Parts: sequence; C-alpha cells; structure tokens
Amino acid sequence: MKMTPRNFNRFAMFKLPSAWLCGVRVKTIDATSCTVGVKHRWINQNPFNSMFWAVQGMAAELSTGAMVIGQIAKSGKRISMLVARNNATFTKKATGRISFVCKDGGLIEEAIKNTIATGEGQTFWMQSVGTNEAGVEVATFNFEWTVKVKNT
Repeated sequence: MKMTPRNFNRFAMFKLPSAWLCGVRVKTIDATSCTVGVKHRWINQNPFNSMFWAVQGMAAELSTGAMVIGQIAKSGKRISMLVARNNATFTKKATGRISFVCKDGGLIEEAIKNTIATGEGQTFWMQSVGTNEAGVEVATFNFEWTVKVKNT
C-alpha cells in the first residue's frame, strides 16, 4: 500500500472501523512523520464533555502504526507488527479538533532491517503528541512496537 492519507483512511474504514466511526483520520504521512486528526463529537465523548481517552489512544497509535505499516510494505517482506506496551500522560481536556503527531519514523527502517537480517524480533518506542487547535498539548502517548519476520 502506498503511504497516502487517503489509502490509510480507506484502510481504517475496513480494518479499524471503530477508529473510523469515531472520526480518526490520517492527515499527513511520510517516512519520518505522521499526523492524525480527530474532532471531539458526541460519538467519541466521555461523561465529562471531552474526548474519551481510548479515542485519543486510537489516533495516537495510528500516527505511529501507519508509518510502521508503510515501512513494512516498502520492505517487501512478510513482517508482523504488534504493540507490546504503551503508556500515556493526559495534561488537558481534549475538546475541539485534536492532532496527534509522531516524528519517530526514522526508527522503523533500522528495526525492519535488523529483523530481516537476524530473524529475531526487534522493539522500538515511538511517541505521539496530541495538541488542540490552540497548539496546547493535551496528551502524550508512547508505544513500544515489535516487528518480526514471519516464517514462511
């Protein structure tokens, strides 16, 4: 799959329907960074009139995982990917339009090269920072991704 926002949003509609229904959308993507947006709406709110933390997590994870998917496709190899661990810090109520940005795409290529060369699983941490329309940080998510060549 070519790394374009349109392709990833179509992918989300069929493979990540809960994220798609909640309004999670890839806005920009390249090999080193990805921006995912989501707007606070009735379907993704919590009882406190802000965005449910899990919706923020879906957007943050997609901002990291979309680049992993793109790099795996670029490698031409059958490679599995999985989030092994994650953590998050919430600093402000998420209302309005929230953008999650990950700039850690440079970590992926080396991990994929290493798993192809060694056959061993590789892990790496990626961070996604969510900001509101005023540029104020609302949340930071960290994901430990694992990649491993699949046995054929």
